Amino acid sequence: MPGMPPPAADERQTLIEFLAFQQNAFFSVAFGLTDEQARSTPSVSALSIGGLAKHAAGVQKGWTDRMVAAPDFPPKDDRPMDVVMAEYQDQYVMRDDETLAGLLDALRAQNEETLRVLKAADLSTPVPVPHEVPWFPHDIDHWNVRWVAMHLIEELCRHAGHADIIRESLDRATMYELMAANEEWPETDFIKRWRPASVVS
Repeated sequence: MPGMPPPAADERQTLIEFLAFQQNAFFSVAFGLTDEQARSTPSVSALSIGGLAKHAAGVQKGWTDRMVAAPDFPPKDDRPMDVVMAEYQDQYVMRDDETLAGLLDALRAQNEETLRVLKAADLSTPVPVPHEVPWFPHDIDHWNVRWVAMHLIEELCRHAGHADIIRESLDRATMYELMAANEEWPETDFIKRWRPASVVS
């Protein structure tokens, strides 16, 4: 993937290209990490790169389920609230029994499903607002699929930025050199592919 989303002919393709670009960011920021590094929290934040990859899949699933169910709500989750909240908190943590490869595989599958749904959905379909969620607005009853796509771009962009800082805290690697390595860009005087510190170029 190039370093910027490609031009698009219409609104839907623009949403898809920008969403796909942000989805891809997590694979570059995780490039070359061990499970231990992906699980670590080297900054003041409790977030890790593995945990952010896991959350990127989870948040997409939640909103994709809402797009699929629209204009209705998705099926109600009748589990006890403490179980639901524990699952939500786990979404931000790379557990000891999880691997980075497994989390990235799950993210890749969810990315594809999110894009598949967005390609087929009517962008104007109303998506109902769950008023019981305290940070959602109480003065409107519906978003639409178009809004959901923009929100997912916003959400993934925010967390990709978190991941950039965490990765730089781990080994000082930055976005473009990681993208160059992950995407196998030709090297130039301006940009070199990331290599582990122990590798002499």
